Amino acid sequence: MNEAAIQRRPSQRVQVGKVVLGGGAPVVVQSMTNTDTADIGATVKQVYELAQAGSELVRITVNTPEAAAAVPAIRKRLDALGCDVPLIGDFHYNGHRLLTEYPECAQMLAKYRINPGNVGRVREEADPFTIMIEAAIRYGKPVRIGVNWGSLDQGVVVRMMDENSRLPEPKDVKEVTRAALIASAVESAKRAEQLGMPHDRIVLSCKVSEVQDLIAVYRSLTQQCDYALHLGLTEAGMGSKGIVASTAALSVLLQEGIGDTIRVSLTPAPGGSRTEEVVVAQEILQTMGLRAFAPMVTACPGCGRTTSTVFQELAQSIQAHLREQMPVWRKQYDGVENMTVAVMGCVVNGPGESKLANIGISLPGTGETPAAPVYIDGEKAMTLRGDNIAAEFVQIVDDYVARKYVKVGSRK
Repeated sequence: MNEAAIQRRPSQRVQVGKVVLGGGAPVVVQSMTNTDTADIGATVKQVYELAQAGSELVRITVNTPEAAAAVPAIRKRLDALGCDVPLIGDFHYNGHRLLTEYPECAQMLAKYRINPGNVGRVREEADPFTIMIEAAIRYGKPVRIGVNWGSLDQGVVVRMMDENSRLPEPKDVKEVTRAALIASAVESAKRAEQLGMPHDRIVLSCKVSEVQDLIAVYRSLTQQCDYALHLGLTEAGMGSKGIVASTAALSVLLQEGIGDTIRVSLTPAPGGSRTEEVVVAQEILQTMGLRAFAPMVTACPGCGRTTSTVFQELAQSIQAHLREQMPVWRKQYDGVENMTVAVMGCVVNGPGESKLANIGISLPGTGETPAAPVYIDGEKAMTLRGDNIAAEFVQIVDDYVARKYVKVGSRK
């Protein structure tokens, strides 16, 4: 991937379990479960699915004594499955009590997420914010101080609104609110450092639900600190709206080198898979040339030349096959995530796109000869015919992977 094309913003390196954020490390994908954390089986299942899909950090809700008590068992079951994805504890309102009363939970989590807007922080020695930071220091855990538009620290808002009202030319309310978001995050981080939290164990986020607001907030935030930054458009929404809004916001910031870890906060369809948000986050990074996660499929949109749905079905099945194989291929082969596959619907662009991919197939369009030439590394390798083209092409892809990509550990 062309990682040199985008100049990354200098940021502090933070270690979260086995994962590195910031400091020039690749942008990390994370996600969050929506199970009741006290339901150990359901939570383990979903964390495992998210990790298998490629989530490098997984956040879980820790909101009740039952949830806190379940964390050690969740961690142990995941370890037994060979899933070492770091778990982040998402704390609101009562996190100070849960971290104090359930020390094994505090130990098993790789990071704590603290929202200064609802943690109950006051300027006292034993306030909830202080207790949570002291727990992080005691157990050697990093924290994400995550400020949200919908749960902003009202003390900061009131103070800044009062200051703004005294200006000769007061600023717009939205502009002041943006500034309050940033102030809440930065001031809380400085407060954590005063309590003894190392600078390199702090991650910041300032999440809002509107694209332009998010871009403005993070552009300003980067000018005020060098903490590692978590990006995400909060409450992005469902389906195409959520995907488009998240992509629009995150892509602008990532192109400017802003962001060390991302989450795409999609509302899943009823019964839909939580892993969709992981795939979208990966595809944002991969299409921008920042990272590679799975082979990419180039496919034409179809037109009047392609009245058959064969190429659409093949493109869909190939893309699903590549995603399904990646957990296995990732362990067996080096560089397979950089492979490109083209599935084209007619002779107009089919051969040209196929030659540019590692493997490409050009299916016959309406009225064309019923033959599908296959190109491998730019050269025509064979022509497929008949009713079994899809299965044959999948086998060609599998054989190419086994032949082309060096097995991990076999290099001399």
